[in-house]
Amino acid sequence: MYLKSVLIHNAGFPTREAFPFNLPVFQETQRIQFSSPITFLVGENGSGKSAFLDAVARKAGFLPWGGSKIHRVHENPYETKLADYLTLKLDPRHPYGFHFRAEAFFNFAGSLDDVLMDDPARDKYYGGGSLNVLSHGESFLSFFKGYSFQLDGLYLLDEPEAALSPRGQMEFVRIIRGALHNGDRQYVIATHSPIIMGCPDGEILCFDDPPIRPIAYKETRHYNFYRDFLKDPAKFFAG
Repeated sequence: MYLKSVLIHNAGFPTREAFPFNLPVFQETQRIQFSSPITFLVGENGSGKSAFLDAVARKAGFLPWGGSKIHRVHENPYETKLADYLTLKLDPRHPYGFHFRAEAFFNFAGSLDDVLMDDPARDKYYGGGSLNVLSHGESFLSFFKGYSFQLDGLYLLDEPEAALSPRGQMEFVRIIRGALHNGDRQYVIATHSPIIMGCPDGEILCFDDPPIRPIAYKETRHYNFYRDFLKDPAKFFAG
């Protein structure tokens, strides 16, 4: 594996009042160990999954595809600083990799069309054509299949299920599982999808309560919520 562990130097945090430094999972976790080539980061909105993934990407030198997540209108001066308080234990080989964020994918697909105007042969990595001529979900799967099967490296993915139907989420899991048998790849994936986190080869790290720790699939809040909801949907909408 390319990424073996992450140390969080929380004693030196510049503040404990602003995001992401105000999150107990970062204040009370010193080390995160990766023991599987597929790792899922799970937790409620605001639990720190995406912030952690972004910090790892910055520390590893991966640019966020599609542009920065910062919006000046509500800029938090600490939002991108978590990377300064992480130490990554990486394979001595510096891995190829990328940081995928679902909300920036449209920007990336548009940028890719500009690249293909000068280098049309590069479309082989994305399914053989422009991603913008496909549906949103089809473009996601075309992108994942092209890169996951052809290039070794470290893949950091934030909510890849955003555009995928349940069947599409199953296909995504098949893609990354298949990729592990065809090269040297590692995936760290923040997700809310109980379908994706049900991948039998994956380890799940829980961000809901400190410290960040491995958790069994059927112990996740997501699995239990969906299980109970599907038994009696009407109960969840009762006045």
